Amino acid sequence: MNFLKTTVLLAALTGLLVAVGGLIGGTGGAIFFLLLAGVMNFFAYWFSDRVALAMAGAREISEAEHPRLFQVVREVARASGMPMPRVYIVENPSPNAFATGRDPKHAVVAVTTGILRLLDERELRAVIGHEMGHVKNRDILTSSIVATIAGAISMIAQVLMWSSIFGGRNRDQNPLVALLVILVAPIAATLLQLGISRSREYAADETGARVTRDPLALASALEKLKLGIAAVPMEPTPAQEAVSALYIANPFRGEGLANLFSTHPPLDERIRRLRAMAGRI
Repeated sequence: MNFLKTTVLLAALTGLLVAVGGLIGGTGGAIFFLLLAGVMNFFAYWFSDRVALAMAGAREISEAEHPRLFQVVREVARASGMPMPRVYIVENPSPNAFATGRDPKHAVVAVTTGILRLLDERELRAVIGHEMGHVKNRDILTSSIVATIAGAISMIAQVLMWSSIFGGRNRDQNPLVALLVILVAPIAATLLQLGISRSREYAADETGARVTRDPLALASALEKLKLGIAAVPMEPTPAQEAVSALYIANPFRGEGLANLFSTHPPLDERIRRLRAMAGRI
């Protein structure tokens, strides 16, 4: 199923780029963007995890730098029956975490400095359990590709915007077409993220809770994350917006209608489900 999702996402990227190329430059533009899509598909499949880590501002750390974190990750990986992932840190006061990688053998778990300060060891173990749930469910490649695609689409929209502003537009190009592409591209990126993010978060919650046998710890962690992110949200830069679907919780402050377009399911519903699991594990 995840292989099918990956194939569909890469096909969607190809179709979107070819359509954009056709609108901008006719047949020649469509052909150019088709070739660009081929390069991007190859790059997204093999290097999307590195791109996601770079956009998040993550750096790999050694066990000597944070032995407590490594011990927790190692224990949860062993309980999950998964290889030990590489461990990364994001220097950001907003509490959050994510997993990425091409497959379980190339998995990465990344946490922010904010989450390390906020959670106790039991809650941190539960969060790592959630992230290893993504690894165990083998959805890390799909989510990493989505982040890469979202970043690429945003980049293309920005290039079009600046080329339009500074007169780089082709004379025969309708300025309304360029404006349409600039407006629609970010929406398309968000829809791609929405297509995979919500269901996989519920699945990782359940998998992680079963691995750690402590759903209440994850519920407690999510409650703290809800308050922590509200107090110290991440800055919604283009790079962070592209990788936002990877995080365990929406890293930006969102209220009311904004939640309709969130790439994550409501935290209150996730907490409710985890508490309901407590009596069954």
